[in-house]
Amino acid sequence: MSAVPLTLSRPPGRGAPGRDTFLTPEQRAQWPVALVSMPFMEHDRPSIQLGLLKAIGTAAGFPVTTLHANLDFAARIGTERYVVLCEQRGRMVGDWLFSVEAFGDAAPDRDARLLDDFADDLTHLGGTADEVRERLLATRLEEVPAYLDALEEALPWGSMKVVGFTSTFQQNAASFALARRLKARHPHLVTVFGGANFDGEMGLELVRTVDCIDYAVIGEGDSAFPALLDALAAGEDPAGIPGVARRRGGQVVSTPPAPPLTQLDDLPIPDYAEYFQRTEDLGLLPRTGHRNVWIPFESARGCWWGAKHHCTFCGLNGGTMTFRSKSPERVFDELAHHAKQYRSFKFGAVDNILDMGYLKKLLPAIVESGADYELFYEVKANLSRAQLKLLAQSGVTRIQPGLESLNSHVLALMRKGIRAAQNVNLLRWAQYYGIGVAWNVLWGFPGETEEDYAEMARVVPHLVHLRPPGSASRIWMERFSPLFTEPDSFGRMRRTPEEGYRYVYPATVDGERIAYFFQYELEDALPDSVYDPLRTAIADWNQAWQGEEAPVLTYWSAPDFLQIYDNRTPQNPGTYTFTGELAEIYLACSDRPTTASAVRDKLGLRRSVEELREVFGEFGARGLMFLDGDLAVALALPAVPGR
Repeated sequence: MSAVPLTLSRPPGRGAPGRDTFLTPEQRAQWPVALVSMPFMEHDRPSIQLGLLKAIGTAAGFPVTTLHANLDFAARIGTERYVVLCEQRGRMVGDWLFSVEAFGDAAPDRDARLLDDFADDLTHLGGTADEVRERLLATRLEEVPAYLDALEEALPWGSMKVVGFTSTFQQNAASFALARRLKARHPHLVTVFGGANFDGEMGLELVRTVDCIDYAVIGEGDSAFPALLDALAAGEDPAGIPGVARRRGGQVVSTPPAPPLTQLDDLPIPDYAEYFQRTEDLGLLPRTGHRNVWIPFESARGCWWGAKHHCTFCGLNGGTMTFRSKSPERVFDELAHHAKQYRSFKFGAVDNILDMGYLKKLLPAIVESGADYELFYEVKANLSRAQLKLLAQSGVTRIQPGLESLNSHVLALMRKGIRAAQNVNLLRWAQYYGIGVAWNVLWGFPGETEEDYAEMARVVPHLVHLRPPGSASRIWMERFSPLFTEPDSFGRMRRTPEEGYRYVYPATVDGERIAYFFQYELEDALPDSVYDPLRTAIADWNQAWQGEEAPVLTYWSAPDFLQIYDNRTPQNPGTYTFTGELAEIYLACSDRPTTASAVRDKLGLRRSVEELREVFGEFGARGLMFLDGDLAVALALPAVPGR
């Protein structure tokens, strides 16, 4: 799904492309717009969708109010419970909680069968199965209606003309629930929906079957949304506006989305003022001079790697894979603006991948400015030591590199364009430079073998001094991923929408058309027991990081001399000492994965390539090197920091 599924940018004064819709400032001022973000969006940061929409709408002359209504629900049920529900993806529990309010008598699970049918899957929400059931029922029957009652009084809805909802993942049912109430109480309101949940045929099916949706913007809304507002304010038919869907005569009428915006510098800077005001008013954020909030920013859209080789399991970007980025100057200015405006120096990029050009201009400019930022970026895992050092110097403290596996064969099946040794090397140097790495191990790919996972399980104990994965599990099948769009490429498989959808949406809604997550069965799938040794190894890895001191593997070096301190097994620490060529060979494999031939040439050794491979093998047997086909990379990190 696209990180910023509903954004706009357009010079004010023009209507739909190709139309002569001109409105005076007075006419636009008479069309107030409310933009809403419902549960279950995270509560600890503002919505970049709402921020962008407000900024562009205001610039175009429309009075725009935003409402981070997700904050009200977090405050009502408590932030700990809210976070758990946001993180709960399976079984669609978040949407299920709002399903009755969204669909009334047509809701398919009014008697709460989901809580019995999937009781074992819900215990991670906290407590016993009976406690979880009681708590979720109370939320659905008492807290959700009371929350919606309060929202009906949160804004002067009767004076609004348009209410827009942005929806991603489990925001649909809550958005429909509020829209249904608002339209019943204020029939003149026009509702507009957009966001990743409305990409492609999902949006068309929801427009067809959900009465409270008047219009939907499908795909990027940079042209469609403001053009739609102009048409509505002028009393004109919005037919022909690219990317807008609506019902007409019992049929869904839509036009293809406009081409993706290429000049991202034309976008306005998002306006987050309402988020900070509301979160402080609700007591979710203290009123302090300095704020500790990760502010979302967008410096690029699409994925330059996915445009070449779409990772098999990735459903991000829908129909907007083409990579586009803002100029370094614009990003630099935007970060400075947000820091001054909102008094926080933490920034989370919503980009799917870092523009490598930023390593040449943007990040050095941040370093030179002396700005005290903390930054998060998604990156590709082939970053070098020098590049990771630059990221750290510029304030990047967290990255998500999409590692996903420690086996090169599995990575090839994923179309990652990366080797396992490169993944390990990124973990090494990110740790050395103090950059936190968010990553997971995935399995369940067509073509994988039992040996792939046995090999990973064997090597994990050698990696425990590096940051462990946050989870290890079977992949989800996502709409728009090659697994979904190219099923014939992966052998015979059976797929169905994730089971939770049928407990949320009425029978009139085609689950195949609105689902984003799917269950699948491969004809030649490995038995689940194959992954057990790796599960156990990764659990032990995470457990090793729960102690007072994390495991350590570090080295000190001098000319022709190397000592490696190994505390990966705390009850059996020790020090390895190597001299002469062995010390040189090990250090030659430290900066990046390399081959025996490359080491031989670099050091001018008389040893044959085969002899060097045997040396690599000896280091590997001691768990001091990670061996990956013809590549080898040292596992120890320099003991002296900051170099």
